[in-house]
Amino acid sequence: MSEGADMTTMTPIFPSSTDAAGQRATLGVLGGGQLGRMFVHAAQRLGYFTAVLEPDPQSPAGLVSHHHIQTGYDDPAGLAQLAQLCQAITTEFENVPAQTLHTLAQTRPVAPGAAVVGIAQNRIEEKARFTACADVSGVSCAPYAVIETPAQLQTVLDERAELLPGILKTARMGYDGKGQVRVQTAGALAAAWAELGHTACVLEKMLPLTAECSVLVARGWDGQVVSFAPQRNVHVGGILAVTHAYEGALPPALADRAREAAVAIARHLDYVGVLCVEFFVVDDGSEYGGLVVNEMAPRPHNSGHYTLDACDASQFDLQVHAMAGLPLPQPRQHSPAIMLNLLGDVWFAADGQLREPDWSAVLRLPGTHLHLYGKVEARAGRKMGHLTITGPDAASVTTVARRVAEMLGLPGLDAM
Repeated sequence: MSEGADMTTMTPIFPSSTDAAGQRATLGVLGGGQLGRMFVHAAQRLGYFTAVLEPDPQSPAGLVSHHHIQTGYDDPAGLAQLAQLCQAITTEFENVPAQTLHTLAQTRPVAPGAAVVGIAQNRIEEKARFTACADVSGVSCAPYAVIETPAQLQTVLDERAELLPGILKTARMGYDGKGQVRVQTAGALAAAWAELGHTACVLEKMLPLTAECSVLVARGWDGQVVSFAPQRNVHVGGILAVTHAYEGALPPALADRAREAAVAIARHLDYVGVLCVEFFVVDDGSEYGGLVVNEMAPRPHNSGHYTLDACDASQFDLQVHAMAGLPLPQPRQHSPAIMLNLLGDVWFAADGQLREPDWSAVLRLPGTHLHLYGKVEARAGRKMGHLTITGPDAASVTTVARRVAEMLGLPGLDAM
């Protein structure tokens, strides 16, 4: 099977099926972090065996999977073993080498595919795709310029002054606020590009933002698409801190636009799997109609973790369904929810001493759902887990979320 082959008639991989050798249906994932761990749990709940390819012997996903192939993502022997074990394969993060996905797709269904993951790995290509489908998605990017050479930098300095103030972002490997520098002037832009090692970048115009939001979409091999309602996100230091997932978290018309745009982007990319599209909400008086597309993640996303507790099908359930060719149920949210990210900072007292947070006090509060990822070492800025608060209405979950934030010293709730 070559990548890009017609998979619209793919035979579903059912959990109870076996191959010619009597091996149970096994789903594979590249990457052993928390997203991989939650994927493994979702697959195992349906009855699948699972395999994780990840070099870290203590990885959260590897520790709970039936098989852990402890090797690098470009190791031919490891990839051959993964392909031999698995009937379908996915990835938990976008920086797995695209060539790895291409290699695996020669013999196994791989979702998402190498081509679309390669686009998500490069902001230049990603923005070009968003621009190309703006007519169908109805949403554009913020104005930007590509800077890969001194000549392109000079062109921006001479002819694109309207892009300043702006944010200079590396084209590759930027996440959670990394690889980004805010620049106010032409001199600051030149200095920032030098600071980033003259690597390929995009310069984005800073817009008057009022909020950030994201939409999770799942698309099957047959083109079926389902989606969750958009959620409003609050970032602190470039890292997601809070997700608001309840009716009224965003204006209804804007939420509808974001959802329609995310579905259109998934279709434009011929995407298979779970896709998160992130948007900026801008001043309604601007030329952008209140919404611009920022970036996408070809996988489940931190902002969708609330779906584990507040919906009848989580983003990880849909990831399993999509890759295995199972029907995609339209998820239904049964409870308003707020998700609070738990970084390693929570494990440190004011004097810098390591200590266990007071989970007993937190879990006494109604509607609290604690998810810790099984990471063996807490470090400042490291994602260690999350808390979802559910309840009968937005007011009640907000009250409990505020209390939890006070107990644990969590940031980002000023936007609540």
